[in-house]
Amino acid sequence: MTRATTVRAVLAAAVLLVSVLITLTMSPRLGLDLQGGTRMVLQAKDSDTAKADRESTDRTLEVLRKRIDSLGVTEPTLTRSGEDRIIVELPDVQDPRKAAEVIGKTAQLTFHAVQGPGTPGGEGLTLPDEQDRTLALGPAALSGAGVKEASAAFDAQQGAGWSVSLDFHKDAGRDWTRLTGEAACHPVQDERRRVAIVLDKQVISSPQVSPTVACDTGLPSGSTQITGSFSADEARELALLIQGGALPVPVEIVEQRTVGPTLGAAAIDASARAAVIGAAATALFITVVYRLFGALAAVALGAYGFISYAALVALGVTLTLPGLAGFVLAIGMAVDANVLVFERAREEYALRPGKSLRASLTAGFRHAWSAVADSNVTTLIAAGLLFFLGSGPVKGFGVTLGIGVLASMFSALVIARALTETAARSRFVSDYRGVNGIASPGRVRTWIARRDPQLMRSPRRWLLFSAVLIAVAVAGILVRGVNLGVEFTGGRLVEYATSRPVDVESARTALAGAGFGDAEVTTAGAGDISVRTGDLDNDGEHALRAALAAEGGETTKVRDELIGPSLGDELRRNALIALAIAVLVQLGYLAIRFRWTFAVASVGALVHDVVILVGAFAWLGRTVDGIFLAALLTVIGYSVNDSVVVFDRVRELWAKARRQPLADVANRAVLQTVPRTVNTGMGALFILVALAVLGGDSLADFALALLIGIVVGTYSSVMTAVPAALLLERGSKAPPPARTPRRKSGAGQRDPLDNGARV
Repeated sequence: MTRATTVRAVLAAAVLLVSVLITLTMSPRLGLDLQGGTRMVLQAKDSDTAKADRESTDRTLEVLRKRIDSLGVTEPTLTRSGEDRIIVELPDVQDPRKAAEVIGKTAQLTFHAVQGPGTPGGEGLTLPDEQDRTLALGPAALSGAGVKEASAAFDAQQGAGWSVSLDFHKDAGRDWTRLTGEAACHPVQDERRRVAIVLDKQVISSPQVSPTVACDTGLPSGSTQITGSFSADEARELALLIQGGALPVPVEIVEQRTVGPTLGAAAIDASARAAVIGAAATALFITVVYRLFGALAAVALGAYGFISYAALVALGVTLTLPGLAGFVLAIGMAVDANVLVFERAREEYALRPGKSLRASLTAGFRHAWSAVADSNVTTLIAAGLLFFLGSGPVKGFGVTLGIGVLASMFSALVIARALTETAARSRFVSDYRGVNGIASPGRVRTWIARRDPQLMRSPRRWLLFSAVLIAVAVAGILVRGVNLGVEFTGGRLVEYATSRPVDVESARTALAGAGFGDAEVTTAGAGDISVRTGDLDNDGEHALRAALAAEGGETTKVRDELIGPSLGDELRRNALIALAIAVLVQLGYLAIRFRWTFAVASVGALVHDVVILVGAFAWLGRTVDGIFLAALLTVIGYSVNDSVVVFDRVRELWAKARRQPLADVANRAVLQTVPRTVNTGMGALFILVALAVLGGDSLADFALALLIGIVVGTYSSVMTAVPAALLLERGSKAPPPARTPRRKSGAGQRDPLDNGARV
């Protein structure tokens, strides 16, 4: 075993050991669409006294955190998104009406005179103080809107410890002086010498006016301090609450999603079954095609699963339903690098039959590196766009896809290489061609060599066929229209499961009788009812469910999506921006790595795939939503991935045969890469078919979009991109690539498609 192979083996073992430990000791963080619960996106709005910026949104978030804690929700999550949005996740909350009512109120911070001890339920305002002693409070003397600034500070010189300083606006300052002056007229031990600061009907502080303050003098604005036995965190929290109340910013629910726990559990089970069956079929396929080396690649594929899963868990990535699908999909795409290497190794062995198996394998890894790197970079670009421009669960898909790409490169270039290079040193493996899977050309390559089709002899006919496909797709978009989901149009989509079967007409009649005549009613899943409406609040949804329950018995909400019209417009705009950026970034990357003609042709094929996929969904009447966008951007990455592999081979062959017509060079490149294209596509198709059949209704459209996209993308990367590049090159004045230096091994190189026979 060489030193390089030893290093790879040790590195692979170390990474696998860490991955297994993480898998056994840590649990994944599940998104609400998998564990069940409610997710809300709140939009902060400007008020008369405050602007909805990062600072005021952070203060609003802390106030909301206190409110949600009072609901008793287990492990709620609140995070700021951007400058003025707050994402609230409430596990196990299936009826968000109460949460929305509490969240939606504007913060109410008020200052009150303490009138003395109170009795619970007594007349007037009575609230418990910090020590749970009931106080009778007077009317609000001023509101939190009068607070200009509140800050926590530590006074080491006076020994007072942590305190909170208050500064009021001019008019509020006079009210504060009057309030504290009246309190100072009472004896020091009298409860009436205190001032209560109340946030949302809860006393957050009730300090006593200092004995040094004279009656009716009061505390001046700007020099007021609340002292006490505060810790640093308590002082900062009090200052933040007062400041947050001082700058109340109204919040509006622009997005709300509720998923029942049974739907999440079913999605996990279905995805797990699809992953196991699809991965097993993929492993069996590459083992049949590449024999021993394919079996070793399947072992590396299993290692890839451990590594990528451990990375997701260790990084604390929230695993969403699309993210879970991305994890499963990446298993099928992970075989791409292995297929590229093995096919290139087959070519090397065919070029020099006397060359050792290990040398051919090493050459395969070396020559395939460029195509592996380029194809994975294009997929990473698509994953990055999903993360930065997607929303909600789509971001999770982008993260898992990106981690999957990196993990697949490690498994192919480190783990699989260490295993195959070790096996290649065996005399038994080298001598028996039927065992290793590299010494034989394979059925696809043999069939192509025997037929030798001239696919690029008339490139215009392929472009004409692609134009016909685009025309059919555009006709579907114009005739049938694109069925945009509520994510892009705004509105509400609710799915219910009923204890008694209810047909669509009966459900529509029941809802119309309850005042929901404009609701769109369809079936969903195994007998479930899906209702889509325009503007519908939580009280309206409750009434809608009651009307449906009268017809179908016990009615359970399975899924609930509410998207505000402003957010729908924004998401639709972001989807178009994402597609435009995807096209431009891929064009820029390909232009740097290849000739501009190759780049333009690849992007043309990419646009061809996008139009056909959207048109197919239009003809089928399928919903185009955020999950579809995730599939679309993935198809873009896959399509460019295929084009990169083909053009990488065109560039290599053209550099060695500058005088040969480009059409002939391109034809050879296409034929040489067809085995890789077929085998990689089959690996992905096994996974996608498993997702489509076993993944349940939640993933059906996602898997269908990817199935159509991969089939169309595989075709276009060869039959659209290459013919387009040939036509562009005819009008290009740029010279062909420079010839690469010949190797000294000398004996004349032979086309791997040429079997050496002559007549």
